[in-house]
Amino acid sequence: MQARTLAPISEAIWLRTRRRITRFLGYTMLISLSFVFMIPFLWLLTTSFKTPWDAVAYPPQILPDPSKLTLYNFDLLSLHFPFFRGLRNTMYIVIGVEVGRLLTASLVAYSFARLRFRFKTPLFLAVLSTMMLPYHVTLVPQYLIFKEFGWIDTYFPLIVPAWLGGGAFYIFLLRQFFQTIPLEYDDSARMDGAGVMQIYWHILLPLSLPALGVVAIFTFMGEWNDFFAPVIYLNDNEKQPLAVALYNWQRSGHLAGALKQHPWSAIMAASMLVTLPPVIVFFFAQRYFIQGIVISGVKG
Repeated sequence: MQARTLAPISEAIWLRTRRRITRFLGYTMLISLSFVFMIPFLWLLTTSFKTPWDAVAYPPQILPDPSKLTLYNFDLLSLHFPFFRGLRNTMYIVIGVEVGRLLTASLVAYSFARLRFRFKTPLFLAVLSTMMLPYHVTLVPQYLIFKEFGWIDTYFPLIVPAWLGGGAFYIFLLRQFFQTIPLEYDDSARMDGAGVMQIYWHILLPLSLPALGVVAIFTFMGEWNDFFAPVIYLNDNEKQPLAVALYNWQRSGHLAGALKQHPWSAIMAASMLVTLPPVIVFFFAQRYFIQGIVISGVKG
């Protein structure tokens, strides 16, 4: 009788121990992989504080001697690298795209998710089909259109497209989230006399802050790191964002002395300044990236 009583207890202890071992092994593997993926960023960080000779020393040192670290590279950047000008231009583009995309993508997604109209399904499929077109296929027609408008060397080609629907992926993501919100909210609002836009603004948007946060974070990361479009449409150095300013500064020949022969420490310092804001944003908003994967997979 006592053996029968102890058997379930021992089995429960074994299952709990096995779960702990499995969890410990899983966390150990994830921490080990995280260190592997952090090596490039750690190399970027440490090299930005190295002297030009230590940056190219062999064998390389990921963790150098603290007594050899220097701020010389950042002092050089304060004289020659237009960080604050590039930051201002980048934020101008990012804010313009953020506002346009959040507003128009949510409007289009709202119409596909909650309204009834003819050809809704074919139109939605047509919107999704645009995701299959590579950006380079539409680049030449877009460039010719913007040239006819006189928008070359302005921010309009970079900002205005975000105000024309916001992009098929973001429309799809928001539509999927809107469909998870019960229709009873809309019916109750209509009974109280609310119109279509009032339901959208006062009901759907407040309930969709997690999805809108995902769109905002994805947009920020994409626009901050965008290099190709500003190179195509912007010719004036005074208007170029940080990604293009970093490339032009590297080719400008401002480096002198040892840095001209071994420029990697200064380049790493400039790259560190450009990379730091997205890293900070990701650190505080990483849960929205996970929500983006979950929301885009919701059935609707």
